[in-house]
Amino acid sequence: MSHEPVSFLELLAKGAATEAYDRPVLLARASGAGPETLAELEQAKQLALRVRAELEGRRRREAELSALFETAHDLAGLRDLDAVLRAIVQRARSLLGTEVAYLSLNDPVAGDTYMRVTEGSVSARFQQVRLGMGEGLGGLVAQTARPYVTDDYFGDARFQHTRTIDTAVRDEGLVAILGVPLSLGAQVIGVLFAADRRARVFEREQVALLCSFAAHAAVAIDTANLLGETRSALAELERANGIIREHSAVIERASEVHDRLSELVLHGGGVHDVAHAVSEVLGGTVAFTEECAGTALGAGGHAVREDDDWIAAVSAGGETLGALVLHGRPELDPVDQRTLERAALVTSLLLLARRSAGEAEQRVRGELLDDLLDAPDRDRLLLRERAARLRTDSEAPHVVLAARIDRDGGPSEPDAGGRESADRQRLWSAATHLAATRRGLASARDGGTVLLLPLGPGESAADLARQTAHGLGSTLREPVTVGASAPVRAPLDRPDQVAVAYAEARRCLDALRLLHRSGQGAAAEDLGFLGLLLADSRDIDGFVDRTVGQVVAYDRRRGTDLVRTLDAYFASGMSPARTKGALHVHVNTVAQRLERVGRLLGPDWQSPARALEIQLALRLHALAD
Repeated sequence: MSHEPVSFLELLAKGAATEAYDRPVLLARASGAGPETLAELEQAKQLALRVRAELEGRRRREAELSALFETAHDLAGLRDLDAVLRAIVQRARSLLGTEVAYLSLNDPVAGDTYMRVTEGSVSARFQQVRLGMGEGLGGLVAQTARPYVTDDYFGDARFQHTRTIDTAVRDEGLVAILGVPLSLGAQVIGVLFAADRRARVFEREQVALLCSFAAHAAVAIDTANLLGETRSALAELERANGIIREHSAVIERASEVHDRLSELVLHGGGVHDVAHAVSEVLGGTVAFTEECAGTALGAGGHAVREDDDWIAAVSAGGETLGALVLHGRPELDPVDQRTLERAALVTSLLLLARRSAGEAEQRVRGELLDDLLDAPDRDRLLLRERAARLRTDSEAPHVVLAARIDRDGGPSEPDAGGRESADRQRLWSAATHLAATRRGLASARDGGTVLLLPLGPGESAADLARQTAHGLGSTLREPVTVGASAPVRAPLDRPDQVAVAYAEARRCLDALRLLHRSGQGAAAEDLGFLGLLLADSRDIDGFVDRTVGQVVAYDRRRGTDLVRTLDAYFASGMSPARTKGALHVHVNTVAQRLERVGRLLGPDWQSPARALEIQLALRLHALAD
């Protein structure tokens, strides 16, 4: 028994086949070994097989890495493109263990694709086949720029079968085919294939390996094309010297912009500083714009030309934040393009840093407003210190505003809950930005957003509500309804009044929605006698002044009797004839007085809604007198 593990080691050393590892167990069983001995042998066999599998995997990986290293070495000393491509195809066939490997390239002039290199092929028809773009498995790979594999070519309906390609594949006898794209940037220039004349499954590691060879093949083709272009350029010495001088200048510019961008980032420069630096280096005018935010620009982060401008997307995590636009340089060489793209990358990093800082400040602003609403008994000195760090205007009168997005449609619509959640997030984001610019506070609450904003000079709560509704609605491109409270003086000194004002703003918001005034902003003073009922301040004098104040003032200045005329007019059922009897004046006098009232109060003063408010104001005015 003590010699059996040695037998397994000898099998490992000799690289024996898997079947040979069963022999020690069979011999022990034949010699009558006990169950314990057989179990130990079985365990030793399994361990040896795992070691063998690990060794095989390592040998395979070493062979793959060696092949990739040799391919890279061939590329470094590239002299003959055909020789390098043949070596790549041969190594792919050998390492994947397939019967056939081949490489096809697209012909942009003829508009089709042709076989460039084959290894293991026996069919002349297959070796010379030319296919239309988009046909066969190769067409699917070129169209999607992704690898595709089939274990039964003729039974696979994912790609377009044609008589030409099916005849060539049948002539070669292929069944299982793996194809991976040859890509230069976002452009697919051809396809590298590995195929067998029998059904087989290609493992993920094999697909990855073929993709690596395809990348080398694409580099070889690109390098060869560049060498060809270089040889053509060198044919004219003067022109070549000019190109070299220009290229040197571009490299110097690229080095300069790299240094300047690095310095800007290290010293806390902003987006417009980056644009200014790149403008000076590239010799044009570079501007950052947010108009492209949310759109797709330039696959892979590459700059694209649009008319005479160059545009480089500023993006992060799949989100387009804007773009750098270069004016005045319709022609850019690749190095200058990469300079613009590098500047766009730096800009995206600066924007992400600014966004992170902004989001942190927004959260802090929301927490301070939540404390004012929910915990008004907090230490006022501490509240003032927190407000000072946020640079809020704590001395000015403030207005509490309740805002919601209002649109047609109800909760029965598909995904209404998800859309409402997204709306709340968008509204909160826009409101926090507005609060930061106006030195106020904002927080998400009760399915909407609450803001605490300072009043500007000569500004009323109603003015602020309308401005906020318009600003948020324009930003979100959705109707936003905003209800405002009466002004709160020194809210940090009287934090208990903030919650009271918020309740008033909520009532005003609900009233606007009931009055079908969604998308508007208003304070209680805008809602007439309804606002008088909604407001906590019960500003009766203000209501009377807003409603009939001009008539009262006119009587005081001129010594007229318009207020008594209005009282009699409404008491007489709005009949001039009965009114003149109550006042003991001529009916023309009544008409003249009512005409004067119309000029003071507006042409719609006798409409049902206005008339009701005027009568209530007259009653309150009489009680006050």
